[in-house]
Amino acid sequence: MKLLIMGPPGAGKGTQAEVLVKELQITHVSTGDMFRAAIKEGTDMGKKAKEYMDKGELVPDSVVVGMVKDRISQPDCAKGFLLDGFPRTVAQAEALDETFKELGIKADGVINIDVPRERLMDRLTGRRICRSCGASYHVIFNKPEEEGKCKCGGELYQRSDDNEVAVGNRLDIYEAQTQPLIDYYAKQGILKNINGDQDIKNVLADVLASVR
Repeated sequence: MKLLIMGPPGAGKGTQAEVLVKELQITHVSTGDMFRAAIKEGTDMGKKAKEYMDKGELVPDSVVVGMVKDRISQPDCAKGFLLDGFPRTVAQAEALDETFKELGIKADGVINIDVPRERLMDRLTGRRICRSCGASYHVIFNKPEEEGKCKCGGELYQRSDDNEVAVGNRLDIYEAQTQPLIDYYAKQGILKNINGDQDIKNVLADVLASVR
């Protein structure tokens, strides 16, 4: 089974991806992990990507697609994969479709974890991090035993990019980039919209039901 997964910051996409690959026994292909591995291993595409990154430039779509092609061609992806973090634009999606054609495969579904904006704001602005050990808490969903203090005794703080203005900007950018992509896959009839504003187990059950 070949799947793609999408979701805004705070939707719990990473958690769902981690559980989903175990349930379906497929390979998790995270573009972040893929970049790091390709650069560390010194693959041709990894070297090209590093050249751009060292200059502080964005890695071109052609290089990213090449890296994705290399990764999903590996033996561990033969039984299926979950592509996480790519594509982010329609142009990338079109290039990915061409790559799939070249490899003789097709996407079985595109999972879109959908969560209302106000809920995402609550989730993201409520996060608190320990200055000492880096543990993560939440003022609503995962409260510390003692307010403002980690169990290790360290002070809890709010990251600068977790305030309402910064979070709002991140969500605006995501929505602007992603809506055309959602429309693109909806027209193909492979988009699976999942209600992410519920218990994690229920989200997983809905995802599994949509792809089986």
